This record gives sequence, C-alpha cells and structure tokens, in this order.
Amino acid sequence: MSRSVRLVPACTSLLVTLSLSLSFSLALTACSGGGGGGVQGTPGGSGVRDPYFPKAGNGGYDVSHYSLRLDYEPDDEQLSGTAVVTARATQDLSAFDLDLTGMDVEEATVEGEAARWNRVGQELTVRPGDELDDGETFEVRVRYSGTPQTLTDPDGSEEGWLPTETGAVGLGEPNGSMAWFPGNHHPSDKATYDIAVTVPEGLQAVSNGELTGETTTGGRTTFSWHTAEPMASYLATVAVGDYKVSRSTAGDVPVYTAVAPGQVKASAKVLARLPEVLDWAETNFGPYPFSSAGAIVGGEDDAGYALETQNRPFFPGAPDTGLLVHELAHQWFGDSVTPKTWRDMWLNEGFATYAEWLWEEDEGGDTAQETFDALYDHGEETYEDLWAFPPAKPTSAAHLSDEGPVYQRAAMVVHKIRQTVGDDAFYDIVQGWTAAHRHGNADTDDFTAYVEEQAPDEDFDAIWEDWLYGDGKPGSP
Repeated sequence: MSRSVRLVPACTSLLVTLSLSLSFSLALTACSGGGGGGVQGTPGGSGVRDPYFPKAGNGGYDVSHYSLRLDYEPDDEQLSGTAVVTARATQDLSAFDLDLTGMDVEEATVEGEAARWNRVGQELTVRPGDELDDGETFEVRVRYSGTPQTLTDPDGSEEGWLPTETGAVGLGEPNGSMAWFPGNHHPSDKATYDIAVTVPEGLQAVSNGELTGETTTGGRTTFSWHTAEPMASYLATVAVGDYKVSRSTAGDVPVYTAVAPGQVKASAKVLARLPEVLDWAETNFGPYPFSSAGAIVGGEDDAGYALETQNRPFFPGAPDTGLLVHELAHQWFGDSVTPKTWRDMWLNEGFATYAEWLWEEDEGGDTAQETFDALYDHGEETYEDLWAFPPAKPTSAAHLSDEGPVYQRAAMVVHKIRQTVGDDAFYDIVQGWTAAHRHGNADTDDFTAYVEEQAPDEDFDAIWEDWLYGDGKPGSP
C-alpha cells in the first residue's frame, strides 16, 4: 500500500521525501513568513490496487494518448526514447506516478515546463511546477535511455524487452511494457498510440496499428506506426529484426505480416489462412474491431509463448492453425473487450480457447461438446491442475495463466452457457457482448449480469457457483 500527502500553504515549498517500509511519501512545506494555507492538490496513487498486481497502474489521471519516439541499437542493446503522455487529471494533482522500471530518466516536463521527479522501484513520480486541476488535460514528456530489462513474471515466464538474434521484441503481459516506456501500465487505462522506432538501415521495426511512414537518413530507418483504437499497454509491442514483410488484405482490412527469415517457409501455409480465420471469427463474434490485422512471427527462441499483441499477434516460430485462431480470437476477447483487472483473465483466455473448440468443430473434427466431455471425464491427465482452482479466482499472480483452470475450465464455462441457452441465443449473447463493450473494459460481474439480462428465463446460478467460482470438479457435467 502506498499513500502520499502534500500540504501546500501559501509560502515557499521545500520537498522532503521519507522512504519507509510502508512506502509513505510526504511532501512538506517550509514557510518564510506568515500567510494562510490549506490542503490543495494531492499526489495520485501509486498503483490501482489490482488484486494480483497492486503496484500496476496509477491513480489520479486517465491517459488518452501515448506518443513514443524510440531509437534502438541492437549491437549494444541500447534504447533511447522520448515518451509524450497526454492525460486528464481525475483529481486535483500535486504529483503523479508513471510506471517505468530500469532505464535512466534524463528529463521530465509537464505542459512544456521542467518538472521535479524521483524514482522508487517501478514508480517514476513527477511533480509539476503548477498543480493540475481536476478535469484538466495535460501533457507529460519524459526522456530516458539505457538497456531495457527483461522481466520475470511470477509464473517464471519472461516479458518486457527480449533481445533476439537480429534485434529485440517488446512483450507486455502483464507488466512488461514498463520496461521500455513510462506509462499507466494497467489494462483499465486504454489509450491510442503513435510509436516511431529508429533502427539500423536494413532492419525492420514492427508495431501495432498502421504503418504511416518509413524514412531512412544517415544509415538509420524510422518506422512510424499509428493505433487509432484504444489499446491497453500490455498489448503494445515493438519487434525489431531482419523480418520479411508482406502486405495483403482480408476483405477491407489491411493485413501486415512480419516473419523472421528462418520461419518464412514454415509459416507460409498457416498465415495464408489468416483472412479465412478472420472471416470465420467475424461470423461468430461480430465485426472485426480494428482497422488492420496481421502477425509477427519471430524466431523459436525469441519468447516462450505467443501473445495477442493488438492488431498483429506475436508468435515464437510458426504457429499451427489452432494457435492462430486462439490469438486472433483475442482481438475480440482481451484486446477490444479488455479486462478491468487481472482477476478477469479468464474472460480473455476462456473465449479464445473456446474459439479453438469451435474452429475444430466447424473443420469437421471433435465437436465442442465432445471436447467438453473429454475434459470432464479425464482432463486431469493432460491438465493436472484443471480443477485446482476456479477460473474467476486464481490463487495468486503466479497462477494467473495456468492453462487448466484459466484456459480450459474457463472454456467449459462458456460451453455451459451455450448448453443452457442453445446455439442461436448463445451467438446473440457473444456478439452482443463484444458490441456492448467494444474498445472498453469489463469484468466478471459485467459478464454474468449481461448473460442473465439476455436470457432472463434461464437459471445460471449453478454455472456461476459450480463452474466459474466453485472449488474442485463440479459434480456433474
């Protein structure tokens, strides 16, 4: 828990920071004479008290846009950047925090004026010269440089900035984006993005959204990317490397793929099905929520997992069709409809996993019912932890991505809804859900309430109590 208090009488201010075991920070004032005074703006909170990552994100403001200018040199793994964050104060602010780990901060300004700043752990605390009023839109600019860190998640996987054979890739779930740019790094605060990346000539720099510019000067090339739809920071990516780039379309949607040289042949067949998968997904989940699509296929050793980075998911090596279906389904479930907290992770993974079941069913393989029955009967043989905890209540951050409960059992919850309401009503519910929360945030309570509203004659209590929140294996399928 972190708490800050600042007292600002009408006199000269002297900042004093006390670092205690409870992370209290007090800014006191010293007066050179009399004068009235009182409590004015207060610092925004350091963290939004997410149930699994309490220090993630920050209080007191809401970000609307990030403009990032990055310069990366793969040979010495040095990154320099300027981040311009446009935000609106949600309270009177004397100071606010940005999440940034590692890197050396060189300068911070607010509304073009130099601002004081200090750092403790992942918190970069910025104190503007003039306090910010509740509702005021402001711009903070941070210049920084250094060797961006590779972070280790509670589950042991690596994220943040991952050096690769010919460059690097930035992957952010759940908190890795704070390794390469300062921001409000919690999924509840989505924003639009402009990301410009300068790299040695001959390399590619791929990011989210649409490529709006490519210029080469003095042996270095700058790639400029624009993301017009709101995006959670954990879905932001930058991939630098010797990629083969292809451009095509899926209906009216531009498709941009970048593939590492060693994966071009292996991934060609599955990537050729990307328009087909998107068309199938639109039929099931509703209109595609973004203005471009695609994929980034890196080397097999670039990361230990695939990730649904917005617009173009990242794959470590050529994916199979099922994995492509899973990550593209995330464009609806997770990327467009984003969880309010990390406790709601099952909404992302349950629907993306169920998309794999539906694809298999439509391709003439096992039906979703057969997949469900097999999991219920002997799923522990494949997923030892299948019944370890309920999908909506992971036991800790270390188990937030456990495949058994959070992916497979969560997909079983989705199937139970389908069983209860029938196919027509089920697809109406799914498409209505993605439309109602398009480009927004939603949590488990929002979802269960929505399902009940759309099917008021059905009783979902047993599904919520036994399958979504219940401990152990439910008594009957």
